[in-house]
Amino acid sequence: MPKTTTNTPRRHVIGVVCAALCAAAASPLAWANDYPNKPVKLVVPYPPGGPTDIVARVVAQKLQEQMGQSFFIENRPGAGANIGAEAVARSPADGYTLVVATTAHAINPSLFAKLSYSITKDFASISQLTSGPLVIVTNPATPANNVKELIALAKSKQGGLNYASSGNGQSTHLSAELFNAMGGVKMAHVPYKGSAPALTDVMGGQADLMFDTMLSSMPHVKAGKLKALAVTSSQRSPSAPGIPTVAESGLPGYEAIAWNGLLAPAGTPKEVVDRLSAELKKVLDNPEVAQRFEAQGFAAAWSTPTAYAGFLQAEVDKWGKVVKASGARID
Repeated sequence: MPKTTTNTPRRHVIGVVCAALCAAAASPLAWANDYPNKPVKLVVPYPPGGPTDIVARVVAQKLQEQMGQSFFIENRPGAGANIGAEAVARSPADGYTLVVATTAHAINPSLFAKLSYSITKDFASISQLTSGPLVIVTNPATPANNVKELIALAKSKQGGLNYASSGNGQSTHLSAELFNAMGGVKMAHVPYKGSAPALTDVMGGQADLMFDTMLSSMPHVKAGKLKALAVTSSQRSPSAPGIPTVAESGLPGYEAIAWNGLLAPAGTPKEVVDRLSAELKKVLDNPEVAQRFEAQGFAAAWSTPTAYAGFLQAEVDKWGKVVKASGARID
């Protein structure tokens, strides 16, 4: 019997085994286990130094420590946080380009007449990151010391008051518009490219007040450079229990919350999304991270991808009603 005949079955078995091993190595699960094998970019659609940037850098640092790969920040501000979101929506769906979303991304679908992306269709939800109230801050020289006095001042001052925001359509904008509607005042909106420059002008007296995240405002309040009048949540913040809510200090029924979350381009493998979500749970359960957020008025807020997708849709619906009632619109 020829020798080649006895070797044929063995070669066939070896070929089948190799093919199976290669298929396993290329499977989504194996790919997820190997993820990440190169640096991961977190796009922050705001300038450096603002609350979203601070949150992103804390999260990126911890993900890098846990996953043994570089997670770096790319700031892409502009157009009400749409520039950064659009860039990520058009990126490869491989888990290596992510965007830190905010309340603004739930507001924008109803605020902007035209958007080149859909926040609910063009992204895969990974997890919420933070949740917390805004705080109304003014220059220390402003005569109003509470919401009731602020409303009276806005009604009596010649030309009214003006308020700064981190940009058109941000929670810092729409929360003030909700205040205008409920308080019967007409404060003028002055948009900036991020919280940092807006706060600088409030501290300098160029703007009268701002509805800002506690994360970026409270250090200035503690330093005496800003005066805090009220928080926008329905209950007082545990990190600043001495600051009353808007509702209890002059405007019953008022509430507005800010949040951050992490999104990937739609089509990103489920295994990669689940891996990132699991790693984020470890990050947000970390007492050091929780303390860093809570000290500035944010709570760490992990959620499953499914839960975050539902939350995001609910926020789009909620803020759509506020935008319609306020008459705000960007063509």
